[in-house]
Amino acid sequence: MNGLILGNRMEQWVHAAFILAIGWTIAKIISWSGATLFKRWAMHTPNKTDDALVYSLRRPLVTLVTVLAFVAGYKQLDVPARLDLWMERVFHVAVALSLTWAVVRALDAMTRTLLVGRNTDGGTPEHAQFIPIVRSTINGLVWGLGIVVALNNAGYNVGALLAGIGIGGLALAMAAKDTLANIFGGITVFTDKPFQVGDRVRLGGYDGVVQEVGIRSTRIRTMEGPVVVVPNYKFTESILENVSSEASRRVRHELGLVYSTTNEQIEEAIAILHAIVHDHKDELEAEHAAYFSAFKEYALNIIFIYHIRKGGELFTVQTKVHLDLLKRFRSAGLEFAYPTTVQFSGDTKA
Repeated sequence: MNGLILGNRMEQWVHAAFILAIGWTIAKIISWSGATLFKRWAMHTPNKTDDALVYSLRRPLVTLVTVLAFVAGYKQLDVPARLDLWMERVFHVAVALSLTWAVVRALDAMTRTLLVGRNTDGGTPEHAQFIPIVRSTINGLVWGLGIVVALNNAGYNVGALLAGIGIGGLALAMAAKDTLANIFGGITVFTDKPFQVGDRVRLGGYDGVVQEVGIRSTRIRTMEGPVVVVPNYKFTESILENVSSEASRRVRHELGLVYSTTNEQIEEAIAILHAIVHDHKDELEAEHAAYFSAFKEYALNIIFIYHIRKGGELFTVQTKVHLDLLKRFRSAGLEFAYPTTVQFSGDTKA
C-alpha cells in the first residue's frame, strides 16, 4: 500500500492529470477559435448558415471535449468494480447528451437560418409564427432520441420506458387530436403556400379574402362581409380554389331569347356578344365564346363565355359588361325570355 493514493500510484494520477490538462487546453483552443478565427471567417462568406453554426457549436464542442478528457483520464486509474460500473454509466450518459446537444444546436442553427431566410424573401408576418413550432418540434425529437440512447447506454430498460411513454402519448394525442391536426394543417399552409394573405379563395362553400393565417385557424372575410374562422386542418382534407392565382377569371352566361326571335336576330345577338368582348379588350381576354346552344322550354338559349383579365375588379368589370350587353340588346330589339303561358279563349259551341 506504500506510495498509493486512493488505490493508485502517483504515476497514474500524473497521467490522468496530464490527459485532463490536454483536454482542457484543446477545449480552450476550440472556444477561442470559435470566438475569433472561425467567427471572422464566417462573417466574410455570403451565406449566414456558417455564422449560425460557428456560434451554436462552440459551447457543445467544448463540453464534449472536456467530457472525453475526463473519460480518458479516468481510464488511467484503478477503481473498484462497483464504482467503475457506475462511472462507466455516467460517462456514457454524459457523452451521449453532449453529442445530442451538439446535433440539436447544429440542426437548430440550420433550420433557423433556412426558415427565417425563406420568410424574409417571400413570406408574410403570419408565417413567422410557425418558425418556433418547427424548431421546437425538431429539437424535441432529437433530444428525445438522444435521451433514449443515453438511458440505453446506462443500462436501463428503454423498451419498458418507451411502452409507458407510448401509452401516455397515445392518450394525450387522442385528447388533443383536433389541436394537433390544426397545427399540422397550419404548417402545411406555411410550407406549401397554397395562398397568401389578401388572396381570394373558395373553400367548403365559403368565398372570400384571406385576412389572417394563424397557428390553429385562418380568418376569411366572405364576399357578403362576415369573417369566418376556418380550422387549418380543413386545408389538408378539402379542395381549395385560389381565385387570385388564376391567370384570368372565366365568366359563363346562358342568355335566353323569346321564341319569336328570328334567325337573323339570333345571328345579330351573337355578333353583339363578339363586339362587346372586342370593345372591352382592356379588361377582357381575347378568348371567348358565343353560340346558339339549345332550345329550352321557354327560350332560345345562347351561351356567352368571356374571361376577365388578372388584376381586374371582378364585380366592376362584370357590371360594365352586363350593362353594355343589356343596352345593345334593347337597341337591337332583342327580348329576353321568361316563363310565360299562352291562353286560348273563344266560343267552343258548334
